This record gives sequence, structure tokens and C-alpha cells, in this order.
Amino acid sequence: MSDVREVIIIGSGPAGLTSAIYTARANLSPLVLEGEPSSTSDQPGGQLMLTTDVENFPGFPEGVLGPELMQNFRTQALRFGAEIQTVKASRVDLSSRPYGVWVGDPDTSEPTHRAQSLIISTGAQSIMLGLDREAELIGHGLSTCATCDGFFFRDQEIAVVGGGDSALEEAQFLSRFASKVTIVHRRDELRASKIMQDRAFANDKVEFRWNSVVDGYESDTSISGLRLEDTKTGEISILPVTGVFLAIGHRPNTDLFKGQLALKDNGYLITLPDSTRTDVEGVFACGDVQDDYFRQAITAAGSGCMAAIESERWLEDNPSNGH
Repeated sequence: MSDVREVIIIGSGPAGLTSAIYTARANLSPLVLEGEPSSTSDQPGGQLMLTTDVENFPGFPEGVLGPELMQNFRTQALRFGAEIQTVKASRVDLSSRPYGVWVGDPDTSEPTHRAQSLIISTGAQSIMLGLDREAELIGHGLSTCATCDGFFFRDQEIAVVGGGDSALEEAQFLSRFASKVTIVHRRDELRASKIMQDRAFANDKVEFRWNSVVDGYESDTSISGLRLEDTKTGEISILPVTGVFLAIGHRPNTDLFKGQLALKDNGYLITLPDSTRTDVEGVFACGDVQDDYFRQAITAAGSGCMAAIESERWLEDNPSNGH
């Protein structure tokens, strides 16, 4: 049998690495499977690795680069004795304790690691349009988080792509800063709730481009416009904007846990109220993998602290494998 760890943390980012700091300081010798740089999900360091300036994380009055912030998290976890492997978990078995975690080939009979408790922090990813240069334009006029980046677009004309509640909520928030916000939607009516629609239609700063899909980004080093295609006529036009916010949804990285942990209808892990406990004893979830509302680095870090403390106390109350 594989060596049995007290706690394994699957995924990194602010939630996972905060869990690692706390569990390491509690002498639990956590193993962090931080993900693979080449993976489209489970990016080591989480979504902050794809951002530039982070100005709303407490303790950095001048702001900090996303990758630099996450490197600081990682260094701190290592300092206290966490073991970090740059690999991606490929399978888990939560049917009995100690729980099995596979790395690499998921079809091998024996798991790569076993753990008395698990902390899941695999995060979520913003749904992108899949257009050319999209990844490199993140932080250069392209964003997926209005509360993170809206401040940078004061007195500028920007666009929000989407038609649901999230898109309209982002547009409302961004109208505090921008001189004009144009909502780009592929149909001629919105999916959003009536109250959100009423607010958007009543906002003088919010305009709409109906029956339009994004065909590409106008940019040199940063965005200068959106290339739009009319879904009815096929006509191409340029919307001159200096910022674009994608609000077409998020996808939690929960495929590993389907059929083993309770999920919401939208795929996010369910945790108990005011807790990071899942419906399997000794398995905890923190950060964006279970948070479909706040989705901030600071709230992810806070829930990572909660998961670490809850796992530590659970291990104290459940020292054996239950047999």
C-alpha cells in the first residue's frame, strides 16, 4: 500500500496554498498536488497566474503582480514544511479511508498516494471565447472579473460580453468607473432576471449591441476594439473599446469528483453552511471549486484557512482509519 499522508491538498491557488501553510504549521506535513502548467485546468497558482496587477489583495498598498503573489504563497508554504509536487491528480477514490489519489495513469490498481483527509482546491476557470491571442490579452484590456479590474478602466469605454445575470451585474458595477459600457449579446433579448434587466435598461451609461458575436479583438499590445459579427446579416463592425469583460460563465474543476461528492446543478462542490466540509467525512473543499458567488483571491484564501483548521480538528477526532 502507498504511504498514508495525514492530509493531501489537490490544487493550489490562494485556497490550496493557504491550506498548505496552515496544515504545515500544524505539523501535518501536507502534500500539495499543485497541477500542471500545461493543463487547461488546475493551473498551478490558480487564476492569479494569468493576471497582471492585483490591487485589492490586502497588504499590498501599491499592488502586486498575480504570479508574484502566488510565488510568495508557495514559498511560505514550503518554508513551513509543505511538500509540493507539480503534478495533476487524475483520479480519486473516496469510498473508504484512507482515501486514494492517483497521479498519471488513472487505471492502475494502486493509488499513487493515500490520505486520511483531503482538501480540494482545484478552482474554477472562466469560460473564454477561444479567439486568437485571448490568453496573452488577459490583463491587457481583457478581463473576466469586474470587481478585480474595473478600477483600471475609469472614464473609458468598455464592453461586457454576455446576457445573463452575471453579465448585467458586471455591467452595473463597471458603470461606476467607465464612461460607457456596451453589453454585447448574441440574441435580441437577455437571459437575465427581470430585475437585473430593468436596472441595466435604466442605467444611462449602459448600451446594448444586440444580435452580435465577437469575431476577434482589435489590439496591438492591448485592446483597442472588438470586431463584431451581426448574427442576422453577417456584417462585421468594429466597436471601439479599451476594455472587454467576458461574463459568459465559469466552469468548476470538479470532473474528478463527479459521482463521489455532492455537486450543485452548476457543477460546484457543495459544502455545509459556514464550513468547508463536503458530504464525505474528512474531505474538505475551499476556494472557487465551491464558491460560485464571491470568486475572489481573498475569500479563497480565507476558505483555505477554514479547510485547514477543520481538517486538523477532524483528524484529532478521527485519528484512525475507522476500522
